[in-house]
Amino acid sequence: MVFKIAPAEAWQEASATGKLAPSLDDVRDGYIHLSTRAQLAGTLRKHFNGQTDLVLLAVDAEQLGPALRWESSRGGQLFPHLYGELEQRAVLQVWALAWRDGQHQIPELA
Repeated sequence: MVFKIAPAEAWQEASATGKLAPSLDDVRDGYIHLSTRAQLAGTLRKHFNGQTDLVLLAVDAEQLGPALRWESSRGGQLFPHLYGELEQRAVLQVWALAWRDGQHQIPELA
């Protein structure tokens, strides 16, 4: 399982198109940024601090196939990067990310 953080509006649009539109950062870098469970808090702090109306998408990594690559990034950690489209069918679960007490509240993830 890998995770994508996205604006709720982008996820609503994906419901109509079947694909999540890449963020400006995704377009700039040439791949869709994803995170592992352990990387979520750091990703939220670094790239989404103070933003509201976000969703957390749980993505089935197996459905992404060879387009999913693990590459060194922040602090030498391996991050999942998707070199292709993120189709709605690969998303297994969606949570709204609440902003409370100066941080995003990450839901309990199985």
